Formats: sequence, C-alpha cells, structure tokens
Amino acid sequence: MSNARQTMRVGIIGGGLMGREAASAFGRWFVLDDFPVQAELVAVCDLEAKLLDWFRRVPTVRVLTRDHQELLRSPEVDVVYVAVPHHLHESIYLDVLGAGKDLLAEKPFGIDLKAARRIREAAVNSGRFVRCSSEFPFLPGAQRVIQAAQSGRLGRMLEIRSGFWHASDLDPNKPINWKRQTKTCGEIGVMGDLGMHVVHVPFRLGWRPLRVYAQLQKIYTERPDGKGGLAPCDTWDNAMLHTDVLVNGEEIPMRLETKRLAPGETNTWFIEALGTEGGARFSTKKPKTLWLFERAREQTWQRIDLGHQMVFPTVTGGIFEAGFPDCFLQMWAAFAAERAGQLGDRFGCVTPDEALLSHELFAAALESHARKAAVTVSRPLKQEQPT
Repeated sequence: MSNARQTMRVGIIGGGLMGREAASAFGRWFVLDDFPVQAELVAVCDLEAKLLDWFRRVPTVRVLTRDHQELLRSPEVDVVYVAVPHHLHESIYLDVLGAGKDLLAEKPFGIDLKAARRIREAAVNSGRFVRCSSEFPFLPGAQRVIQAAQSGRLGRMLEIRSGFWHASDLDPNKPINWKRQTKTCGEIGVMGDLGMHVVHVPFRLGWRPLRVYAQLQKIYTERPDGKGGLAPCDTWDNAMLHTDVLVNGEEIPMRLETKRLAPGETNTWFIEALGTEGGARFSTKKPKTLWLFERAREQTWQRIDLGHQMVFPTVTGGIFEAGFPDCFLQMWAAFAAERAGQLGDRFGCVTPDEALLSHELFAAALESHARKAAVTVSRPLKQEQPT
C-alpha cells in the first residue's frame, strides 16, 4: 500500500435496518482519526422503492436498483455489503464473489452448515477479501476483556460466558417476520440470528468448543400474520450452549447464550472470563462499566468507568461513552484496514473460517438437543489465520 489514501467504494445489497446503518457509518467516516482508507457508498440495491428513496439523500450514491446483478456489474463498486434474509445469503454471496467483488457478509454466513461450507469454499477459491459481520466486540469494554484474557494475568481459566439477549419477542402479539420462520431464518433459529456476535471473541481468543450440550426452546409457535390471522413461528427462541474448550491444555466450561425471550433485555451483549488470579466482565447493559477481578490478600472486584477508547481512534473525546453506531463504524474500519493491509495487531472482523466454525457449532447444537446428549463439534479443515 502506498502512502496515498485509498478509496473503498461500497455497494449495499439490502437497504433495510443494517443497510441504512452502514450508510450512516460511511457518512461519519471522517471522524476516524488519520485513517488510511476513505469509504464511499456508491450503489444500493433493494426490492422496495421506499427504501431506495431513502438512499437518494446520500450524495455519493450513483446506482439505485432493484436488481443486485446490475449493482454487481458496476465497475465503480469494489466492496459489497449484503444484509438480506438468511435463505438468500448463499446465492447472493456467491454472485458477489463471482463478480470479482470483495464482501462483508452479514451473519450467519448462510442458512445452514452446507451453505456456509459452500460460501467459505467460494471465498477461498475466489481470492477475494471476505469477512463476516459482528460489531459488539469493538466496544471499549469488550476490548478490555480481550486484553485481560490475552495478558495471562487471569491465571488458570475457570469459566467463560458470552451471550446476546433480546426481549421484544416476549410480546405474543408481535407480528411474524422472516427471522421467526425456519424457511427463511434457518433451522438454527436464534443461533443464526445472534450467535456470531457471541462466538466472535471466544473464537478469536482460541476458545473453540470441543463438544456441546444444547438446551433449545420454542416458546411461541405462532404469531399474528399482519392480515388478521396467525402464522407458524417455528424457529428456536432461546438457546443455551454448554461447551468444553481447551485453554492451555485444560478443558474448561464455556457457556454461550442467545435469547430472543430474555425478560427486560433490549439488546444486551456480554462477555465474562474468570480465572484463578483474575477476571474480567463487560455488558452493554452498562456500556461505560468494566469489571475486573483480582485475587490478592483480599479478593476484589474493581469497577472502572470507560470512555471512548476505540480500536481505531476518532475525534470523539475520550470522556464520552460509546454506543452502537460507534462499534458499527469500528467494525467497518477494521474491514477497510485489513483489506488494505493496515490492520496490524488490532482486532479484526470475523473470518470465513470463524463463520464456518460457528455453523459447525450450531449444527452440533441441533444434534445435541435432539439426542439430549453432548456432541463433538467438527472443525473446518485448513483454517485460515486472521491477519
């Protein structure tokens, strides 16, 4: 890479909630301090005219289309961000790679394990730069837990917990959508929707499950269809995965939680690592708070107030707290930096192998629940190492 600032020209397929969040991130790109890559949103594809109209307010957008192939034919597009229902992942991701574009894929990297394997193989064979979406580990508190785990100061590991909780599905009158139906969300249900966020940090730290015992719940089996009737709601609502991981030659328990029915939780992501000498805990429930444990003459939990200390520095003052738009921007910055060979030793986005391993875990979880037994988790061969 030369010293000249590169421009990464982005196209979005899927202009809904996450597509508009991406546009917001590119609009705030200038807050990144001395960043080596400029991001520019140049093309958007969506089937709904009203969503395309929303993107007309973005001055850099030159292509607005309902046909994703038209977007992929544009020579102005370098990178494609795809945010569509899970059953469309495989076909569109393969189209992106076939068109010679780099890809930031929304989780879970396909509707099931077979799809994830085909996407990963296509990514490797294409030679394109491919990563998967997961934002929350870029928050300051999450990064401090990662640093504590990497420091060796925790001693012998005792246990690990990671989870992501929602609560809106507790309302039985919430209308059905594609995330609540197996045909569009996948048999893995809530694990596909929330699970990549939960395993990103453990996988990157080398905590990869050997086996899993899964407890899965379907609470509401039908929901209003928006037309005065009811529609089947057949995905898993809650999933608790009890796993064993190998850390420094010892097997220790790691619990992974993904829940759509977690009373009182709007959008709560958390990570906790406990050892014989120390521990670290962070939750978005209190986004400024980091808890650190130390075993000394007296055992203590220390509460630290965090500011805006991000992976990639911004102009935002250090005393201010970080939120979702900030970690989403940081994820995109990590993608752009790694794509340009500028990531260094900073935390990066989910790799295709990590995305595939998540599917191996979720498939084993389905088998575990059906058998009511612990199941060995398969591992992808020839795993790529994140740069």
